[in-house]
Amino acid sequence: MDLRDAFPPFGLRIEAGPLVLRPITDDVLPTLIDVAAAGVHDPNRMPFSYPWTDASPDRLPTNFVQYHWGTRTRWSTNAWALDLAVEYEGEIVGTQGFTTHDYLVTRTGETGSWLGLAHHDRGIGTRMRQAICAFVFDHLDAEEITSAAFADNPASLAVSRKVGYRPDGRQRLNRRGESAVNQRLVLAPEDLVRGEPIVVTGVEAFRSFIGLDRQES
Repeated sequence: MDLRDAFPPFGLRIEAGPLVLRPITDDVLPTLIDVAAAGVHDPNRMPFSYPWTDASPDRLPTNFVQYHWGTRTRWSTNAWALDLAVEYEGEIVGTQGFTTHDYLVTRTGETGSWLGLAHHDRGIGTRMRQAICAFVFDHLDAEEITSAAFADNPASLAVSRKVGYRPDGRQRLNRRGESAVNQRLVLAPEDLVRGEPIVVTGVEAFRSFIGLDRQES
């Protein structure tokens, strides 16, 4: 038995020029841990609503693998999180995800990502968002995609603007025990600013796995 047959997300691969979104299999986890441990952001600022990077160096690896193992075990057609490793010019540099609930009804979900600090300011964040959005719109029949970023995270908000998201309201969240403004964003298919064309492997099995083809039959 090939694990890609048992868990089709392991067979998914999205290529866009020098960028590849590939499955986070167990052999990829150690490299991603090293990238995360080397730094994801300025430690004096927290860009994530859940502050996972605040974990101590001895706890971060365990938390990291438990999270990714957990997303696999909790996967269902009603709620799933597709997390992919980002490979740029042959090097693992971060992750790009798409999380959704009731996708067969809503046809929407939220993008989320992180990029190793050493790889910031190279345009990779824009490329990986363009690739995942093109995949979800073109191959998963999405009607809209959401995202969010704290108001004091200009880099993430700039990526969203470049890709075509528009503002969709604000909310206050607890961040490290303090109130912080979170900017909601939404992207329609016609507003997507596309990057390099994507080439996708394994999409037929993935569509069936999340219930799309079963729904259409």
